[in-house]
Amino acid sequence: HNTTEIKEEEMSSQCHPKNAWPELVGKNGDYAASVIERENTRVDAVVILDGSPVTADFRCDRVRVFVNSNRIVVKVPVAG
Repeated sequence: HNTTEIKEEEMSSQCHPKNAWPELVGKNGDYAASVIERENTRVDAVVILDGSPVTADFRCDRVRVFVNSNRIVVKVPVAG
């Protein structure tokens, strides 16, 4: 882990009890987003190409699903 990932994981623990989905790494991003929104109705899951610029704000109602060019999840989706 780099320090940014650790910081995000620590911050996500402040959110709803289900706030990380490690089981979705390697899955299709759109499928992952639907699972996340079904398991935690308080969040909006957003599929984003890994490496794209994103805002640095922290929000418990958002889960970013980072995917590669084949739309496969490449990072653990976490709330924030």
